[in-house]
Amino acid sequence: MKILVTGAAGFIGVHLCEELLSQEGYEVLGVDTFIGPTPKNMKLTNLQKLTNHPRFTFKEINLMNADLEGLMKGIDVIYHLAGMPGVRSSWGNDFDEYVTNNILLTQRLLESVKGFPIKKFIYASTSSIYGEKSGMVKESDYPLPLSPYGITKLSGEHLCNVYQHSYQVPIVTVRFFTVYGPGQRPDMAFHRFIKQILSDEPLTIFGDGTQSRDFTYVKDCVEGISKIVSNKQAIGKCFNIGGKERASVNEVVEIIENLTGKKAKLTYLPKVTGEPMHTWADISQAQSILGYDPKITLREGIAKEIEYISEIYGLK
Repeated sequence: MKILVTGAAGFIGVHLCEELLSQEGYEVLGVDTFIGPTPKNMKLTNLQKLTNHPRFTFKEINLMNADLEGLMKGIDVIYHLAGMPGVRSSWGNDFDEYVTNNILLTQRLLESVKGFPIKKFIYASTSSIYGEKSGMVKESDYPLPLSPYGITKLSGEHLCNVYQHSYQVPIVTVRFFTVYGPGQRPDMAFHRFIKQILSDEPLTIFGDGTQSRDFTYVKDCVEGISKIVSNKQAIGKCFNIGGKERASVNEVVEIIENLTGKKAKLTYLPKVTGEPMHTWADISQAQSILGYDPKITLREGIAKEIEYISEIYGLK
């Protein structure tokens, strides 16, 4: 089976390719155009563990102007992870990049596959589509994004649904809840926190630190979504991909302090506009249909990310 992964050099993309290649019978074609906040050299470093794999091919291409029909030939399953991430930078003039890479690109891909007999088109969405909710959120809860980023990802979901209804494109949607771990983007909280504390720099927190998240370790995430390939029940469904445990930002900082043996110098900055105070995923649908089973505790996952950050920056 041949699988196309868009955004393959990204944080989740690299881990997903690695997970798919660990299963016999899967051939993976990864594509990326190296946009977004992660430096290209960091993405290339993360890709190195895949480049010599006999069942992996990587192409640096811009899907907005690539020959998509040629790219799709022989493809059985598509994981569409490519896009412009981040809530903070989606306001203002940068919104054009979000429209292009999260909406127009998704439409272009869907248009290109409507005539191909693909088995699944898996669209990577986000918990940001929910907005501010009280308590645990189900996939059926009404979406009300708080940021331009969330709006563009929800628009992608609607496009997928339209192509499924009109052209029978076999859509599966996954909504990620704050994925973290080795390879994480440098603009994300855990990466920043760990680098700052290891460098003896002030640790910057947006808001008062009481905001909580449903943190998802990347290995758990990709193990869960890799099961979609062989799962016929998944078609037409949406899945929350959340973690093993929730915590506040302040609690996360305490774990990092404990694991590094260093006391953080805390600097609190104004709250980011467009981010909810709390996220909490109901993952029961992913558990029952996909057999999704997150195992890594928050402390274990943070320890693994500390090891990664220490290595790439030469910090101790």
